[in-house]
Amino acid sequence: MHDDLLTIGRFARLCRLSVKQLRHYDETGLLTPVRVDAATGYRYYAPEQAGDALTIALLRDMDLPLAVIAEALAAEPERRARILRAERVRLAERISRDQARLAMLTRLAEGGPPGYEMTLGSEPERRLAVVRTACAPGRFGQRIGECARRLLPALGTAGVPWRPPLWGLYPLDLEERMEIAVGAQTSQSAPRLDIEVLPAGPVAETTHVGPYAELPLAYHALLAAIHERGLRPHAPVREAYLVGPAEAPPEDLMTRLVIPVREATA
Repeated sequence: MHDDLLTIGRFARLCRLSVKQLRHYDETGLLTPVRVDAATGYRYYAPEQAGDALTIALLRDMDLPLAVIAEALAAEPERRARILRAERVRLAERISRDQARLAMLTRLAEGGPPGYEMTLGSEPERRLAVVRTACAPGRFGQRIGECARRLLPALGTAGVPWRPPLWGLYPLDLEERMEIAVGAQTSQSAPRLDIEVLPAGPVAETTHVGPYAELPLAYHALLAAIHERGLRPHAPVREAYLVGPAEAPPEDLMTRLVIPVREATA
């Protein structure tokens, strides 16, 4: 054994980690000791491993998965930077979702959900040119924006006129991975764009004013009102973006929620 190697206890104190953490990192292959005594099983670490150990501790404190940390440590500097930037984006998205949840909890704690008026009516048939994607519920905002950025240039390049607003189409049941779409109402077809025809029929609707992240409050109120009236909701759920991010700050966004309904006995 080299004189400069550190026992697991001394190395743990140096890196402000626990012995249990270091053993776990060894077992998962994340940080392997320089030497393990065959007779006693004691682990020994080199002082220069402290940098990696401190990096692991820092990234774990940010809730990065061990597999991502291992990939980052093994990567060249340029690739490591890309990996960490991608994790930064995911962390920012999670913080944004948590901030939205905090805002909704605050509104609920201060007197319950905001008032939403449900209107029953009839929706005309709409023919939409759409861009589709698949994602988890927590990624709706990002993916809808990506679809819109694909849809509008495709319509413009093809010279296809369309009638505002843009529409978001969603399944009724939230699952781990779902197909969603963004569409624009048009009577023409455009290359590389699907066409979806939304049939005419009875709908329940309400209007949400505020950030998209607070739309669950509107959905809660609308679906509760639908069920209270003995109606059955049906897909696709539709969002009409009456005032979008390019036109107003988040608190002034205006979204029309439209859900097709039928009599429960139908």
